[in-house]
Amino acid sequence: MFKRETPKAAATAHRILEAALDRFRSHSFDSTSMRDIAKAAGVATGAAYYYYESKEALVMAFYQAASNEMQPLIQAALNQQGSFEDRLRRLIEAKLNYFEPNRGVLRALLRSGIDPKHPLSPFSDETKPIRDTDLRWFEKLIETSDLTVPADLRPELPGLLWMFQMGVIYLWVTDESPGQRRTRLVLELGAKAVTGLLRISNLPFTGSLRRQALDLIQAVKGVE
Repeated sequence: MFKRETPKAAATAHRILEAALDRFRSHSFDSTSMRDIAKAAGVATGAAYYYYESKEALVMAFYQAASNEMQPLIQAALNQQGSFEDRLRRLIEAKLNYFEPNRGVLRALLRSGIDPKHPLSPFSDETKPIRDTDLRWFEKLIETSDLTVPADLRPELPGLLWMFQMGVIYLWVTDESPGQRRTRLVLELGAKAVTGLLRISNLPFTGSLRRQALDLIQAVKGVE
């Protein structure tokens, strides 16, 4: 992000970032250059590079700012009373509502997000600190819920819930239904299904099935 903390520098950096997001919405990430961004922000190209070394740095600044700003919104969602299902849905809804003004930006970044080796992918090493922050919220959801989660499943559950969230966000970004109603329905039904499965996961007859599911998870993760 920008290299000086003066008010003027912060304002310039913010203007460059907003110009970049506007260009990504209207012209896509791949077709936008730093020169385009500098022109839209009303600064010299060299000045744009002074504050952000690349387009990727601009996106990372966007990701980090979004993560920081969402923390109190997620906390408020989890502070509300309700079942695990209700609170899981509200946690993810808080993120959808936050990103609504920048849904076009996320759509422009879809190609980068699919490749786990791309630095802007939510699965990359570069975005791991943001991902870890997200995972801690799912851990808190589990810790403060009314569910009893089997000991063997508990370590994997935050990651599974995070993956469920990412599927919902991907659908929401690409959803062309009015007001993304299809995504809201999928989130509602998905949260209900996840909660139902977790509620029966402690029953004796589910032990072998749970072990198979955990073996599958380890295989997907590449763990022998």
